[in-house]
Amino acid sequence: MSAERKLERLIAEHRESIRECLEADQYALLLERLRALASAPAGPRERRRALQGVRLALLPLPLDHPVRLAFESVRGAAVLDDPSDVLDARLLLTLLEEVPAAGPVAPETAALLAQARQWLLGAPALSAAQARLRCGGKLPVHELIALDDPELGARYPSFQFHAEGPGVPAVVREVNRVLMAEVDPWGAAHWWLSGNGWLGGTPAELLGTVPDEQLSGAARALVEGEL
Repeated sequence: MSAERKLERLIAEHRESIRECLEADQYALLLERLRALASAPAGPRERRRALQGVRLALLPLPLDHPVRLAFESVRGAAVLDDPSDVLDARLLLTLLEEVPAAGPVAPETAALLAQARQWLLGAPALSAAQARLRCGGKLPVHELIALDDPELGARYPSFQFHAEGPGVPAVVREVNRVLMAEVDPWGAAHWWLSGNGWLGGTPAELLGTVPDEQLSGAARALVEGEL
């Protein structure tokens, strides 16, 4: 059996374990990314991106979880033109959607999640109108973090924009693409605004003070499981 088909089989066999190891929102994100893979356009770029999204959604699994270990073994699958060679997204969706909910999120966990989101929403940010103005009238929505504030609507963390002048730095666009900010804006914002031991500081505060390649390299290392 190929490593690719082994991965597909492992996900099917360990579906209950995956459900137990992921929080409700993490599990919902996994299903969302499998749907994106199942409906990805024919272009290899879109398919590779969708496949990478599934891999990122599995990162919260324990380091020794069989599915995570198997996915690491086929990391090179991201260069394949057809992700169906790696796994059958429609089949896995059918299997995973049948798994009963693991139960309500514990109050302590829910409180921590709410606190984390509130902290991220407390960072300096622009409204959609302000962000659009800074970008010359058109937002690069696929390359920007937009956090949903229940009271204020979409909020765009201000570190993403040039401190002086219009536009978004190229490294911000690149890192946001790597972190799949369009799909997981909270996770991307957390990376930018939290301390990073590998970089020796907070990525958002290091913009313009460390080489762009160092920032993008740290993001890629996280995505590829090297951090």
